[in-house]
Amino acid sequence: MTKDEAWKLAEHWIAAWNAHDLELIMTHYEDAIELTSPVAAQLLGTPAGKVNERRLRAYFQRGLEAYPELHFALRTYLGVSSVVLLYTNQKGTRTAEFMDLSAIGKVARVVANYSAQPA
Repeated sequence: MTKDEAWKLAEHWIAAWNAHDLELIMTHYEDAIELTSPVAAQLLGTPAGKVNERRLRAYFQRGLEAYPELHFALRTYLGVSSVVLLYTNQKGTRTAEFMDLSAIGKVARVVANYSAQPA
């Protein structure tokens, strides 16, 4: 993945989330996605916070419904085949998502980390 491709992914990802467009959000993820997030643990009642491809759509839908004011401001860090998206949400909470990218530029694995205090 080139630097330009990674930037494009980040820009499209944030635009999809800020538009609350579930179909567009889903286009960024591989079919065999694995996501780990403390918010997933909370919203889905899964202590390990792991979400696989079968539950990803439901998790994102639940998140969009639970946070109707959802809006992200983004900073991006590029790796070789990964990207870290650091964003602040509508509540002022900072989140960093490490994303492993597949050969076709879709997200194959996500590990989300949340700030303990507001930005």
